[in-house]
Amino acid sequence: MGSLPPGSRQPAFLQTLQMRDPVRYFETLRRRHGPVFRMKLLGFPPQVVVANAELAAEIYRTDGDGNRAGALRAGYVSWLGEHSLLTNDGEGWWRHRKLLSPALHGRSIASYPELIAEIAAEDIRKWPIGKPFALRGRMQTITLEIILRLVFGVRDTEQGARLRAGLMALSKASGSPALFLTPARVRAWAETSPLAARLPFLPTTRANRVAKAVDAVLFAEIARRRAEEGEDATDVLGRLLEARDDEGRPLSDHEIRDELLTLLEAGLETTATGLSWTFERLMRSPEVLARLQEEIERGEDDTYLDAVVKEALRSRPVIFGMGRLLDRPLRIGGYLVPAGWVAIPMFSLILHDSAVYPDPGEFRPERFLGDDAKPAQKSFLPFGGGRRYCVGAQLATMEMKVITREVLRHVRLTPADPAPEAQRMWHATLVPGKHAVAVAHRQPLRERPPVVQEPKCPVHPDRSHDGG
Repeated sequence: MGSLPPGSRQPAFLQTLQMRDPVRYFETLRRRHGPVFRMKLLGFPPQVVVANAELAAEIYRTDGDGNRAGALRAGYVSWLGEHSLLTNDGEGWWRHRKLLSPALHGRSIASYPELIAEIAAEDIRKWPIGKPFALRGRMQTITLEIILRLVFGVRDTEQGARLRAGLMALSKASGSPALFLTPARVRAWAETSPLAARLPFLPTTRANRVAKAVDAVLFAEIARRRAEEGEDATDVLGRLLEARDDEGRPLSDHEIRDELLTLLEAGLETTATGLSWTFERLMRSPEVLARLQEEIERGEDDTYLDAVVKEALRSRPVIFGMGRLLDRPLRIGGYLVPAGWVAIPMFSLILHDSAVYPDPGEFRPERFLGDDAKPAQKSFLPFGGGRRYCVGAQLATMEMKVITREVLRHVRLTPADPAPEAQRMWHATLVPGKHAVAVAHRQPLRERPPVVQEPKCPVHPDRSHDGG
């Protein structure tokens, strides 16, 4: 036997209202109840939250035999489809993981940095000089173009324009906090009810309509690419079309569609938001920014740049947590959590654990350099952990480093407002409250340093990944 973890005694309705500022709410519960606590949100199963990496590892040990992460997510990202890595479990998930991993790791993406730099430079030239603007919107434009060209392989201008407009509309519609916090049963009804489908103001209706429009473009693109023969695929879509599982079976059109939208869901907003926070933190840390800019101008390796990106992801995690639906009871931290509950390693707490990261509110890239790097790296979980570790982490980290370098080569950034920007909830992400408002000043360009480097795993930088 064992007792339940301590936690809030407020009704689920009042606890759900606290999610308007989830970071503050989670921190309040941690201070009151310790590193393991429970909470209850309206329409969701009861939840147990853990606040350090050691407890998170206990949850991750149940991956594949004791929890279902996909079933938990399927209810609130239904437009991704039944085959998505985010919504799948069991053998279906493992089959897709093995097929998708090679397209996103190691040699497959080794040629991407140069093109990413070109895409970024092309957009940066359009930025206003001397006037405040929101960096997050510019980061979304860059990361969307990267997805179109490196993931979808779009080359046709007209097709690219349709897909660009549809994907951005889907990202906006699916990212609504109202949609994310809609109780699962209500959401399931709204997504299947003919009555709800006639109510355009419902977030479910907006998301479903945009998803159908995107589907028409995606399936046409998949069909066009299937008809092409003899091409050496360099984009993710092409590699998925060529992929075969252990029994020699290819992915169906619907399976490919689901994984392409998964890469959009997991790669567009998250990478753009991570970049926005990187610059938001750099602008308010002038010594760090000056050192990074100087090292980039000198063409030095990306050791310090890598530390800056990691510290940005640590200090301002993009995803606040990622849960598992428990199939059987879990004993954790001296408590017994029943089956049917959700266990959540809360990244926003783990990455601010003062026992690992002293003065966690400070922006200090040196945490990931020298003797401090090992303990900092061990608790570095912005991409999750266990078997469900983010399959696109390597590509996302590469994007962030290449784009950060390219921005600082072209412009010098200062904050429009000296006050730090608050963290605001957008779907399951935490975005800058004012979208990282900056003022750009012209930066004399020097010869671009080489950017084609062997991609490194962000958690195990001493090895590159060729598989999942």
